[in-house]
Amino acid sequence: MPRRMRAYAGLAEEKYNLPTYPVLINILKSTDTAIPTTYTANVAGLQVRQDYRVINLWEVDVNIAFQQSLPALLPFVPILKGGEDESIIREALQILRNNEQLNQLETVLAFFATFVLESTLVQEIMRWDMAVLRESPWYQEILREGEARGQRQGVLSSIETSLEAKFGSDGLELMPQITQVSDLERLKLILQNIITANTVEELRSLL
Repeated sequence: MPRRMRAYAGLAEEKYNLPTYPVLINILKSTDTAIPTTYTANVAGLQVRQDYRVINLWEVDVNIAFQQSLPALLPFVPILKGGEDESIIREALQILRNNEQLNQLETVLAFFATFVLESTLVQEIMRWDMAVLRESPWYQEILREGEARGQRQGVLSSIETSLEAKFGSDGLELMPQITQVSDLERLKLILQNIITANTVEELRSLL
């Protein structure tokens, strides 16, 4: 990623003829290892360096999303610092639903809410069930991206990404079992179950 950051910064400067301010945003914490803020490389004795700012969402105060009117942060409220409270998630949901340009992002908010609340409570807060989720633009986009990369293999890739995002390395331990599934519809069902499951063990029982 740091190497790509250097490439993206250079391409942006060339395209828009403007100075760039590279920012790396980390959505979920997966390690306690310090995240570097500089990429360096040595090419034929010449040093290449790219500095960039690192923003860890789990360190961002949830009040910023409301007080500074940053609607783009609202879908991430559950994973912001202090955002795991049910009332705060409900408030973020209401703001999203009142904004015609952002109301389709409520399913993203629901996904991240399952990281901090029981799935049944999230469904009650959102007032929809899996039938609604399956029709959401966000869920459909996951499937489209997967299918664009080759049906079964694409959906497997989406499953792996979702497992790691929600359950970390414990979730990835299920991949050997999941890769044995050949039926595409069953794989899509597994992807749905990842979203609604509260624990790895619950997901394992559904498999």
